[in-house]
Amino acid sequence: MTNTAQATAGGFTNDAWGGLAAMLVALPSSIAFGVLVYSGIGPGHAGEGALAGILGAATLGIIAPLVSRNGGFISAPCAPAAAVLSALALQFAEGGHSPGRISVLLSLTALLAALLQLLYGMVRAGRLIKFIPYQVVSGYLSGVAVVIAIGQLPKLLGVPKGVPLARGLISPELWSWTAISVGAVTILAMTLAPYIVRKVPAAIVGLLAGIAAYFAFAMFNPDLLKLTGNPLVIGPIAATGSLIESVNLRFVALIALRPADIGLVLVSSITLSVLLSIDTLKTGVVVDALLRSRHDSNRELLGQGVANATSALVGGMPGAGTMGATLVNINSGGRSSWSGVMEGAFVVTAFVLAGGLIAWVPIGALAGLLLAVSWHMFDKRIFRLALQPSTRLDFGVIAAVLIVAQFDLIAASATGICIAILLFIRDQIRGSVIFSKLDLRATRSMRRRLAAENALLQRDGNQAMVVQLHGDLFFGTTDELFSELEKDLGTLRYLLLDLRRVQSMDFTGAHLLEQMKERLEERGGELLFSGMPSSLPTRYDIEKYLAELGLVRALGGIRIFDTRDSAIQWMEDRILEAAGWKPHDQTAPLALEQIELFAGLGTEEINELAGTVTEISVKSGGRICTTGEKTDEMFMVRRGRVHALLPLPGGKRHHLATFEAGDFFGELAFLDHQARSADAEAETPTELYLLSRRRFEELMRTNPALCGKIFERLGLTLSRRLRIADIELRALEQR
Repeated sequence: MTNTAQATAGGFTNDAWGGLAAMLVALPSSIAFGVLVYSGIGPGHAGEGALAGILGAATLGIIAPLVSRNGGFISAPCAPAAAVLSALALQFAEGGHSPGRISVLLSLTALLAALLQLLYGMVRAGRLIKFIPYQVVSGYLSGVAVVIAIGQLPKLLGVPKGVPLARGLISPELWSWTAISVGAVTILAMTLAPYIVRKVPAAIVGLLAGIAAYFAFAMFNPDLLKLTGNPLVIGPIAATGSLIESVNLRFVALIALRPADIGLVLVSSITLSVLLSIDTLKTGVVVDALLRSRHDSNRELLGQGVANATSALVGGMPGAGTMGATLVNINSGGRSSWSGVMEGAFVVTAFVLAGGLIAWVPIGALAGLLLAVSWHMFDKRIFRLALQPSTRLDFGVIAAVLIVAQFDLIAASATGICIAILLFIRDQIRGSVIFSKLDLRATRSMRRRLAAENALLQRDGNQAMVVQLHGDLFFGTTDELFSELEKDLGTLRYLLLDLRRVQSMDFTGAHLLEQMKERLEERGGELLFSGMPSSLPTRYDIEKYLAELGLVRALGGIRIFDTRDSAIQWMEDRILEAAGWKPHDQTAPLALEQIELFAGLGTEEINELAGTVTEISVKSGGRICTTGEKTDEMFMVRRGRVHALLPLPGGKRHHLATFEAGDFFGELAFLDHQARSADAEAETPTELYLLSRRRFEELMRTNPALCGKIFERLGLTLSRRLRIADIELRALEQR
C-alpha cells in the first residue's frame, strides 16, 4: 500500500488522533531524555534539558515525515541518543569544559551524526545497517538500558549531586523520601495503566500520577512549592529570545568551533549515527508489518538526517523513528506521513499552552519514567540463551557488549563491530564449503555406457571424485575444506572441483588448491576444475586470478572443463583405459552381433533378425527423431555419437544422454507406442540400425523365442539404467 493510499484510507481525522496520541507518549519521554543529558552538565541545567527535549520532539516530528514521506513513522528523542550524549556531557563536565561549551559540543555531535545519516541515505546504505547482528544490537541496547537505569537511581533516591552512586545506595540518611515516593508512584502507575485505562498512554498516566503525588506531599511540606532552587523539580525553562535568534546564536557558536573539536566528538557522532539509524530501521520493519507496506529505508535515513540536523541547529535533542510512539500512532488511526507532522505540531501546541507547568514536573517522576523505559528496553530473553549449549556463545556476545557499555559506550560500539566481524568469520568457518561429494559410483556423465563399461566404473569408480563447492574460499574456510578432503587425497587418482557456486577466493584458498594439486600428482593423479563462476566475481576474474598465480595454464597447470559433465566423462574414460578398456574401432560400422542388445545370439538368430532391421545414415547435426512424433522405431548405434535432448520453455534444451556405438535408444516409444519424449540428434556422422515395432511383431509370430530373448535383454538393460538413475537421484537428495 502506498503512502497516498494510506493517507486516503486513514483520513485527516485519524491522522490527527494518531498524532495526538503519539505526542502524549513522545513528549514525556523527550523531556526525560533531555533532562538526563543536561543533568550531566550540572544540577541547574535540567530546565535547559527539558527545553532541548521539547524542541527535539517538535523538530523531528514535523521535518522527518515531510522529507521521508514514509507513513506511520513518529520521530522523537530516544534512549540511545540520551545514553550517548549524557555520557559525553558527563565526560566534558569532568574535563573542565564550561556549560556553554558543552552544550555547543553536544549540538556538534548531533549535527555530525545527522550528516552521517544523510551520507548513509545517499549511498543507499539503509539495507547494510540492517546486517549488524542482532546479538550486537541487543547487547548494546540492553547496555544502554542499564546505563540509563544506573544514572536514574540517584535521582529516584534524591541523592545530592556529587555523591557517588555506591555511597548513595548505602546511605539512607541522604535519601529524599519524597523523591522516592513520587518515583514509586510513577512506576506503579505506568505498570498498571495498560490494565486500567488503555486509551491513555502509560507514560502520561505515570507522569500525571507522579505530579499528583508530588503536590499531595506539598500539602504537608510547603517548601516543595518553591520553584527556584528546588532540586526535586525541573525548574524554570530558560528560553532567551526568539527561535530565530536561538538558531542564529547556535549557528555562530558551531562555526566558531575549531577542527580539533570535531576530533573530540567524532567517534561519538559515528556511534550515534549508527544507533539512530538502526533504531529507525527496526521501527520501519514493524511499520511495514502493521501497514502491509514497504518503506523506503534510504529515504527514511535522509529524512532523519535532515530532521536531526535541524534539531541540532535549534538546540534540540537528536532522535529516531521510535517504536512506542509509532505503535500508538498506528493503533490510533495514523497512517500517512501527516500523522507524524501532527505529532510535532501538537508538541508545539502543548509547549505554548502548558510550557510553564513543565517546570513543576518532579525529577523523581522523570526518573521513574526512565526506569520503566529501561526495564522495557532491556532484552530479558537473553538469559534463556545462557541455558542452552547451542546459544551460549550468542549470550556471551550480548554480555560482552553489555558489560563494556557500562564503562564506555563508544568502546561498546567498537566491541560490537569487532564481534560482528568475528561472528561472520565464525559462521563461515562452522559451515562447510563442500556442497556435495560423490565418487563415480554415485554420479555419472550423460554418456550412456555399455554394461561392461558400467561394471568397470562400478568397481573402480572410487578412484575419482566430484566435489561441488559453494560460498567463499578464504582463510576462514580453507582449513576445514582441507580436513574434509585430506583422507580422499591419499586414495584418489582424480579430483574434480565444481566451482560454479563459489562466490570468491583469496590467496589462502588458491594456495590450498595448489597443495591439493601437488598431493594428487605425487600419486600420478590430477586435479580438475569445472564450472567457473559466471556471476561476480566473474568466471574470467577467477580464472585470470588462478592463471596469474600459475595454477592454470596451457601446459602443466590444472585442467579446466567448461561443464561438469565433460569433466566427469573425461575421468570415466581415464578409469576405463586404466582397467584395459578400449573404445570401439570406429573405422568401420559395427555388425549386428556387435550391438550389446544382441550380443551372444546365435548365427541363425542374427541372420533372422537382420531381415527385420534397416540401415540408415545421418549427417552430423541431423535430426533422428523429434519430441511428439508418433513413431515406434528403436535405434541401435553402429557408428558415431547421438545426443538425447529434452526441449524446455524458451527454445532451450536439456542434455539427457549421449549414446555411442554399440548402444541403443528410442526404446520407450518402441515399448508403449506413445509419442517421442525427447529429440535425438547426431553429434557426428552416424550410422544406425532401425527396428520398427511392426517388423518386430512379425518376427514374434515366426520366432517367439528370439523375441523373448530380446525383450528379456531389453528389460535387463533398462533396469540397469534405472538403478544408475536411482543412485544419481539419491545423491541429489543428500541432506
